[in-house]
Amino acid sequence: MPPSALRDRKRDRTRRALLEAAVELFESRGYDQTTVADIAAAAEVGTRTFFNYFASKEELLFPEPDERVRMAVAAIASRRVGERPVEVLLRALRAAGDNPGEHLIDDLGARIAAVRAQVSRTVPAVSGRAAHAQLVAQREIGRQLHAAFPDELDEVGAAALVGAVVGAVSGALTVLFQQPHAGPEDGERLHRQINETTRRVLRPWLTASCAAHAEPVG
Repeated sequence: MPPSALRDRKRDRTRRALLEAAVELFESRGYDQTTVADIAAAAEVGTRTFFNYFASKEELLFPEPDERVRMAVAAIASRRVGERPVEVLLRALRAAGDNPGEHLIDDLGARIAAVRAQVSRTVPAVSGRAAHAQLVAQREIGRQLHAAFPDELDEVGAAALVGAVVGAVSGALTVLFQQPHAGPEDGERLHRQINETTRRVLRPWLTASCAAHAEPVG
């Protein structure tokens, strides 16, 4: 294996170790009671190493948001012939890991999402960052969806569609993660409930999409 590949694997292991240590401490001690030094010690690295990977403790709750948006945009760009805007959007969000059924497959990802939802209720900095990150992601995905379907969605319609889907998912996650005993072990139940909520919100668009498919040509 080339030296560069070995370095990348080591960086990935260290980064994940920091995330795992942070989540464990956030769950057991609480976010406010956990320091960067605590996290670094639990991951068996120094604080300088911590800051090579994360700019702050807050950033641990938002791993790779830009990568998730990039994956969603790539999924929209690779849309299939005959695929409707709603179908493309749902596939894009699954590719980005925002679909809870996919997200909960990764135990660490589910735990980060749960901690983030809980901390957002009491820590303004985390709440503000979460809202801003979601807004930026929605704007970019909405622009890309409009560009992909300019004859069917104007900018407002694309933004509304993205907002409905993302809002349904994030709103459901927030409520479900606030319930007692909700966590990664409840992934199947959460998946069913969130999918049902998403379908309910999307029903007008899905109905319109089915009607468009049924219209005679010519």
